[in-house]
Parts: sequence; C-alpha cells; structure tokens
Amino acid sequence: MIRIPQVRVIDDEGNQLGVMPTPRALEMAQERGLDLVEVAPMAAPPVARFLDFGQYKYELTKREKEAKRRQRSVTFKEVRLSPKIGTGDFDTKVHRAVEFLEDGDRIKVTVRFRGRELSHPELGRLLLERFAELVKEHGIIERTPVLEGKSMFIVLASTHKPKVAEAPQRPARPEGAPALAPAAAAEAAAPAAAAEAAAPAPAASVATATPAPTATTPTTPIPTKPKPTNGAEAPQTASTSGD
Repeated sequence: MIRIPQVRVIDDEGNQLGVMPTPRALEMAQERGLDLVEVAPMAAPPVARFLDFGQYKYELTKREKEAKRRQRSVTFKEVRLSPKIGTGDFDTKVHRAVEFLEDGDRIKVTVRFRGRELSHPELGRLLLERFAELVKEHGIIERTPVLEGKSMFIVLASTHKPKVAEAPQRPARPEGAPALAPAAAAEAAAPAAAAEAAAPAPAASVATATPAPTATTPTTPIPTKPKPTNGAEAPQTASTSGD
C-alpha cells in the first residue's frame, strides 16, 4: 500500500501524467484495470506506474533467475610444485594453470621444500618466476614470491572474464507431435486408466457362466475293521489316573 500523499504517475504506455494525489492515481489505475506500483520510492515525489502487478512480479523473477544463471563465482585453485620437478611434470602444471586462468579463476602456485631444499629458497623463487613468465598471457602476478614456513608461493589473477555455464538444451520435439506438459499428459492418461478399471471382467471370470457337466467318478467303499468272532469286545486303553 502506498502511504505517500502525492506521487508522480506514469501510465502503462510510458507517458508521464504529472504529480497528483495518490487516491486519484489509484482510481485512474483501477479504471484501466491495472495496479498502481511504486517503481522509484526514493525520488521526490516518488514515482508510481500503472502496471499489472502479477505480470510485473513474474518478469522480475524471470530476470533474477537469468542473472543467477549467467553469473559464475570465481574459484581459487592451487598448483603445487617441488624444486626438483621434472620438465614433463612442469609443462603439465603450466598447461593446467592456463586452463584455470582461461576459466577466470585465480591460482596459487606453491613450491614446497623438503629437508635440505629449504637451505636454497632461491631455487623456488626462480621456479615461480619461470612459471609466471610462461602464463603471463593469461594471468598477472597479484602477490610476489613469499616464503612461509616450508613453502613459497605466488598468486596469479586471470586476465579473462569468467565463462558462463550454458544451460543444457532439451532435445528437439519431432515435427507434428503435440506438445504436452507433464500435468496435461497425466490428465490425458487418467481417463484411459479409469476406463480400463471400469471395463467388464473377461467371460472366464463371470460368476453367472453356465457350469459345464462334470463326469461322475465311482466312490470306493471304505474298509471296516472285522469284529472279533469270539464275542469279546475290543480291548480298551488302560487309564493312567492311578485307580
């Protein structure tokens, strides 16, 4: 809500309507079906414009996302050397440093001394100066060689602008194929699933199907125990109750 009593008004076509009371500017915006948006609150008087506020917020958010996608933070890389490094390894380190500098990164080139190597720090200084000379087309020295403890290092800043990471592109849709959003595709698939669920069951599972006549199988008589011929009853199990 705009609490300033007077504002400088710009209409939706960019024409200046002059300074007027805020209620009058709000009334004019409502007549056009638009919102009164304060676009320059620090001006004297503040500047307000007739806008569709929902569309304005959408475009503002879109621009912020695009700016975030294009910006790239500069990282700090480190390349480690030794006073007795071989020619091949040295060239590999130089090539890797050039790649970092071309990406816009800063580099810390460090020479580590071991044992008696620390008694000849000039070897590390010459190695760092040689390294900086080979990459001078891509980076400049921010900090001269400094000996700290058992290591000596320099810092190189890139002369290139940071590269922008390109967003991956989606594969092209074939010509003539309808474009469906994921939500629309789900809605289109829902009626088909409902129709499939409501379809009648196959005839084999219908409960009212006429039963087929079944063949009768002869029953086998169950054999019975023969009774004793002497008229005595069958022996019974003795009780274990103690009587």
